[in-house]
Amino acid sequence: MEPLDLKGRPPRGPREKLDGLTMLPRTIDKLRASLPGGNLNGYRIAGMSARLLAGLGVEEDAIRAAVAAAPDDDAVAAWLRERADTTQYAVLSEQLERRGLADVADMKLFRATYPWVEGTPLDNLFDILEEDDRRTYAGRS
Repeated sequence: MEPLDLKGRPPRGPREKLDGLTMLPRTIDKLRASLPGGNLNGYRIAGMSARLLAGLGVEEDAIRAAVAAAPDDDAVAAWLRERADTTQYAVLSEQLERRGLADVADMKLFRATYPWVEGTPLDNLFDILEEDDRRTYAGRS
């Protein structure tokens, strides 16, 4: 896959699924942006993408290499199916979808990354990621 520049648009949304896995399309976008010639624009693999990869038992460098070599998302999904327990995809997706502020391990870093969350009713981390994407790219076309 080609490197991706996230200056003009965010990665795909956290709720998007590929092969039944929540966060996989977003993680692929961030991995593509981390390739030479790409631009993460402040995004990182740490956090929810890292949690997805840990749940799959896949090393970040290994899947980054797979993304770089893959022609498309489906090839990445096939690569994962050969290395991960597909029977756990639904459980892992549900766990990610339910995560909230109480699940954040480093609240100091979280508040520094998302200072606008304080005083909002948002608790679900996917809701926060979606709102952060909206705020970051507001007014861009």
